[in-house]
Amino acid sequence: METQTKPPLTPTGRFEVWIDNSWQGLLSKKDVVHRRLLIATTFALILMIGVVDYITGYEFSLQVFYLMPICLAVATAGWRFGVEASVASTATWLASDLAAGAHYSGPIVSVWNALIALSTYLMVVWLLSSLIAAQTEMENRVRQRTSALTDEIAERERLEKAILEISERERRSIGHDLHDGLSQHLTGTALVAQALGSMMAARHAEGSAEMKKIISLIEEGIEQTRNLAKGLLLAEIEREGLAFALQEFASSASQHFHLACACRCDVEVELEANGTATHLYRIAQEAVRNGARHGHAKRIEIDLASRDGSLTLSIRDDGIGLPPEGVRGEGLGLRIMTHRAEIIGATLSVSAPPGGGTLVVCRLPHP
Repeated sequence: METQTKPPLTPTGRFEVWIDNSWQGLLSKKDVVHRRLLIATTFALILMIGVVDYITGYEFSLQVFYLMPICLAVATAGWRFGVEASVASTATWLASDLAAGAHYSGPIVSVWNALIALSTYLMVVWLLSSLIAAQTEMENRVRQRTSALTDEIAERERLEKAILEISERERRSIGHDLHDGLSQHLTGTALVAQALGSMMAARHAEGSAEMKKIISLIEEGIEQTRNLAKGLLLAEIEREGLAFALQEFASSASQHFHLACACRCDVEVELEANGTATHLYRIAQEAVRNGARHGHAKRIEIDLASRDGSLTLSIRDDGIGLPPEGVRGEGLGLRIMTHRAEIIGATLSVSAPPGGGTLVVCRLPHP
């Protein structure tokens, strides 16, 4: 049977062990000093009340005032010290009354009074210790539930971020499929159609004209596919590139949705955290899509500016506006925009401006 031996301590290790032991010794000495001070304070308070009780005489009972040191003992050192303080208080009260000249018909009377006083004090000790124990248990439960809730919120935020990352990966995957698959297929179809059109041009003039229309439609499909792929293949925007990305998106949205989309950037935007620009871009992208598809807007304005100590991104359209509050609901796009704003520490508001349409405002405080 092999035995494991501990390696000898180096001088540095011995010094560290000595420091740890010395620190623990200081803590234990501090606890001992604190307990002694507490005991001395409690018994000094009992003695002081006993002296006052002796001076005022046995006709004026100060029995209730002994509850102060008893409660102090229970609250600071527990029920055991409370019992000790109760016994000391009962003995002091009885001794002060006897010293002040109290006379009883028999010794049983003094014993009975002492037992009644001691029973009263012990009942107070039990009630107070039970109350403190219940409060401590409640605080522990609140602490545990708060910790569990904090962990649950952190896990939820982690899962939501993971879902967004998965969504971005799926976007890029679909974008690659569109760009490398469907776009290339349409390009090949257009080349074949052009060759067929050249062959038909010499034979059938009417068929050649129809073939040109088909080629034109295929080329439009290629352009739309490339625009879709470009939006889906968007990588993470650099912190300084948000303004340029929004302007390029406005130009692409004008062609894709057949509307007037303008973008104004009053400031050179430079964000602190990575990923913030991407979230702001996606918020603008979702707002423009909602305005074009659901709001039937003809004009959309994207504005990025620094206002009132915060970076403000606003998207306004001239569409049909928001439905009534009773039937408005909360769509998936709005929830995604709100969640993206929460991730970067911004606030999102959607309202109906006086001139009609819909106004989406995302405010990000400057660091």
